Amino acid sequence: MNDFRPEPARLGDVLNKIAGRLKKVDLRLIDEIRTLWPTLVDPALGEHCRPEFIKNGVLIVSVPSGAFAQRVTQDSPSIILGFSVLGERAPSQLRTVISTQ
Repeated sequence: MNDFRPEPARLGDVLNKIAGRLKKVDLRLIDEIRTLWPTLVDPALGEHCRPEFIKNGVLIVSVPSGAFAQRVTQDSPSIILGFSVLGERAPSQLRTVISTQ
């Protein structure tokens, strides 16, 4: 079904819809994770892999190739342990996605 409306949506309605989606992702936490990242991983991983976001305790890390994905996955127990300094907000799982950039 087409969601076309003859009049534009009210800005307040659009902002409320976006804010509702953002509430599910703690943007400050990902900044803290990105700051910690290079101190927790091998320099090659720190340079080529990037934490993208965390949701429901799962940290998503973009990697340039399958080899980097394998390495991050292999090192994930020690990486997760390193994030324990974040307390209850620390990720409990780590997943990789291959970046197309």
